Amino acid sequence: MSSSAESRQARMIDELRVFIKKVLSDPTIAVKSVEIARKHRNEQNANEVIAREISANTTIRIPENWSEADHMFLDILHEVLDDEEALY
Repeated sequence: MSSSAESRQARMIDELRVFIKKVLSDPTIAVKSVEIARKHRNEQNANEVIAREISANTTIRIPENWSEADHMFLDILHEVLDDEEALY
């Protein structure tokens, strides 16, 4: 693995660690994030709308220029909603 790939991976791990700490310290973050994603998932530019609303309503900050971890978080939110739909 190249040093730039290792550096990028280390940054993503650090960002995910901070995110996990926030979610564990405030369990409402997960619930709010899923509710926000559920509300906006079928809108045009859904990820942008979801990211803005999560940033405005939780301690999670998703900047305009998304990192790999931000993309991963939004993808996981969609997977959770897909799993939810599959159950019903």
